[in-house]
Amino acid sequence: MKIAIIDYGAGNVQSVLFALERLGFDGIVSNDWNTIKTADKVIFPGVGEASSAMKMLVDSGLDVLIPTLKQPVLGICLGMQLMCKHSEEGNTNGLGIFDVNVVKFSNEVKVPQMGWNTIYNLKSPLFEGIKDNEFMYLVHSFYAPLSENTIATTNYEREYSTALNCNNFYGVQFHPEKSGFFGEQILKNFLNL
Repeated sequence: MKIAIIDYGAGNVQSVLFALERLGFDGIVSNDWNTIKTADKVIFPGVGEASSAMKMLVDSGLDVLIPTLKQPVLGICLGMQLMCKHSEEGNTNGLGIFDVNVVKFSNEVKVPQMGWNTIYNLKSPLFEGIKDNEFMYLVHSFYAPLSENTIATTNYEREYSTALNCNNFYGVQFHPEKSGFFGEQILKNFLNL
């Protein structure tokens, strides 16, 4: 299986590669259109700031390529947020794959949300073998509100989308590559889609 990890200058690529290796798979880190387009699965990682990350996507033309992909695509953290319509972070227009606007947590809670939190209302083969209220690792100041694309929920200040799905596109706010056994189960489920 050919697994492409989109390289656009945003972080956590190495930890995604290591997680795939632990599962017995090799990933190809690339920003080459053909490599990404011909992959069986595509992972769109992300740690960083939305507007500068989006600029890197635009500069490399990946903003045009990603929404046209037909194979399963998994956005992680910032990757998921960039797949949404818009983010308040840097007033950034996203890829518009998910019909959701990303907003910032209020000053009523500690920002960023950092650490372990539960996921529930799981509604996708992505979560096969995962029960409601398993813990996942999260680090983020912005979130995607609940929508028709929501396939998992977390509560921090309010309930929000911790995972989204539209057609072949999936996004998770948490870091499956850093969430231990259940996070790796989710990566395995993605590779089996």
